[in-house]
Amino acid sequence: MTEHTDFDGSTLTSAPTERAFPAERTVRSSMDIAPDLVPMILGTADANLRMLEQVLTADIHVRGNTVTLSGKPSDVALAERALGEFVAIVSRGQALTPDAVRRTVSMLTDGVGESPAEVLSLDILSRRGKTIRPKTVGQKRYVDAIDANTIVFGIGPAGTGKTYLAMAKAVQALQTKQVSRIILTRPAVEAGERLGFLPGTLHEKIDPYLRPLHDALHDMMDPEAIPKLMQSGVIEVAPLAYMRGRTLNDAFIILDEAQNTTAQQMKMFLTRLGFGSKVVVTGDVSQVDLPGGARSGLRAAADILGGIDDIHFATLDSGDVVRHRLVSDIVDAYDRYEAAHDSGGERGPVGNRAQRRAGNARSSRR
Repeated sequence: MTEHTDFDGSTLTSAPTERAFPAERTVRSSMDIAPDLVPMILGTADANLRMLEQVLTADIHVRGNTVTLSGKPSDVALAERALGEFVAIVSRGQALTPDAVRRTVSMLTDGVGESPAEVLSLDILSRRGKTIRPKTVGQKRYVDAIDANTIVFGIGPAGTGKTYLAMAKAVQALQTKQVSRIILTRPAVEAGERLGFLPGTLHEKIDPYLRPLHDALHDMMDPEAIPKLMQSGVIEVAPLAYMRGRTLNDAFIILDEAQNTTAQQMKMFLTRLGFGSKVVVTGDVSQVDLPGGARSGLRAAADILGGIDDIHFATLDSGDVVRHRLVSDIVDAYDRYEAAHDSGGERGPVGNRAQRRAGNARSSRR
């Protein structure tokens, strides 16, 4: 039950809106929440409530199972919608965290259309009590695109979950027998080091490039089962060069760090697609390590393949970053810098890390 009361004591039956009240008027709204849901909504030591007070302008007071909101009509209306989403989330048995509170209010403020509860309650994969879900609208649309298309490009900055979510969808597809194997690959382009100078066998040299994929697998599957699955070929983790000449049928194939492919390598990889397979290509076009300023195959693919049916390009941005809050701020700061200092290249002076390293080397020799 929701009741709105003006501060002169009169009871208002309609929800407060900008049209119903002048912007300067202050209204009060009372919401009764099921008693068993109140502790889950407030959070441990009221952590969720404190976050809600930080991200909302309306004043919030809780007594028993009644939440009272006061402030401008638009602020109270936003708070009501947020509380309604929280009730929907915890009613589905999902834990509500301060981060989920912040993201819910952000989605409502941005007017994205999707219900935050629907976004934050979409289960992809569960293991040992941990459930992998999208945390932003952009991530949910990315996951939905993987379900709906044969080839999906996930393009975005670090921390947006593009590789992790693709891995979760791959494991889900394997577990539900939609595919019979998972193939994970990356181009072995050095980020400042050269393979020839690294110690060990070829496998030991390329392992650092593939380690992030191994780490993600261990988050999602029983670690004891992974070696057996790799030995049997059900899971394959290999450099991109190993894909040449093959046809990959009945597989979920992920190409990670695709910004470090050339246009020829990207074409080679995409034409490995066989029957019953799905491909996800992930990369960050602001982190190119190709030597000599070569054009990224990921950028070329976006120019060449846009508009082809059953190929989808999903773009994630700083709003989809799910690492530390500062990561989103860092991404935005670099984007502003590059926009202001664009030199006409692919991404301006900070766009290609290989170019930056070469420039630094020339400077040090002078």
